[in-house]
Amino acid sequence: MGDRGRLVVPAEVRAHAGLDAGVPLILLETPGGLVVMTREQARDHVRGQLAGADLVANLLAERRAAADREDAA
Repeated sequence: MGDRGRLVVPAEVRAHAGLDAGVPLILLETPGGLVVMTREQARDHVRGQLAGADLVANLLAERRAAADREDAA
């Protein structure tokens, strides 16, 4: 970490990861520590986590359950 709060990525790591100067990075805080990734890597990561998920069906099921609880009250 630089004295101005800048994260210093060693040249070898930048070369291996294909990072060029000026590439925007995302710093994600997780329970396991900090994760640094490019926007494209973050997009692919989120898409992988959501693969196969039917978000519309999940939302509808939650709304129906909430309506049922309200009707029962």
